[in-house]
Amino acid sequence: MTLYVLTLILSAAILHAWWNLLAKRAAGKTAFIWLIYVAGNIVYLPAVVYELKTGEKIYSAPLLWFSLTSAILHLAYYSILQKGYRSADLSVVYPLARGAGPLFSSAAAILFLHERLKLTSTLGLFLIIAGVLIITGLSFRKENNKKIMPGIFYGVSTGLFIALYTFNDTLAVKNYAVSPLTLTLATNFFGAILLIPLIAREKSELKREIREHKWIIVGIAVLSPAAYILVLVALKHAPLTVVAPAREISILLGVFMGSRVLKEEDGKRRLVASLLILGGIISLSLS
Repeated sequence: MTLYVLTLILSAAILHAWWNLLAKRAAGKTAFIWLIYVAGNIVYLPAVVYELKTGEKIYSAPLLWFSLTSAILHLAYYSILQKGYRSADLSVVYPLARGAGPLFSSAAAILFLHERLKLTSTLGLFLIIAGVLIITGLSFRKENNKKIMPGIFYGVSTGLFIALYTFNDTLAVKNYAVSPLTLTLATNFFGAILLIPLIAREKSELKREIREHKWIIVGIAVLSPAAYILVLVALKHAPLTVVAPAREISILLGVFMGSRVLKEEDGKRRLVASLLILGGIISLSLS
């Protein structure tokens, strides 16, 4: 991994953890997600105009196909993530989602992109799995498991869709030379279109979200696309099995924010588990 790629990934991790903290505080639903999509496209429209002026090709059949499929996968991702944040702690849902994502995406890269699984990659995957198991806090006492199960379910489910849209978008960027910026904004555009039938009946909810969370919406609209564009640019220069796990250094930031900023319980055990996951990430990055 080059210094350039590492810088992209670390920057993306910081931005990603930051916008997830904002999302946890808002705990928004469909109207909230739609407003983020719309605001994001408005914020980044000048960048698309700049790409056009510099001669960048942004219209293509692959762009249409991959952005539409990505929009569907991202909608599922955002919906499940927000449900998770409404039912469980940030320091449980976030690391589980970010830890499960690399497991699924690395498996897909090995099976379908024919990327090799080295010894360091295997060690990294096992460390991530160990960290995920510890952070869940599963025990033989059913009452304890009932409390943690929503976080496990929504975290792992979110991780699955992270892997799916990452794999989809990696194909677009690496195999079809689709612009990361254009892909991200086209995905947002289709996501907003697909949500119109649902938010058409939620005018009061839209007004409430704007009134109560307008600055959070703007913040996520800026941070979320920026974080993902940096990841897609990194994917142009490094394998998916390296980039996907390495970006999950944001797990440590997410657990720190959950325990310190949101005052969530059991921070020490979750931090230890996050360090294991980070160790797995480092091992994967050395592959």
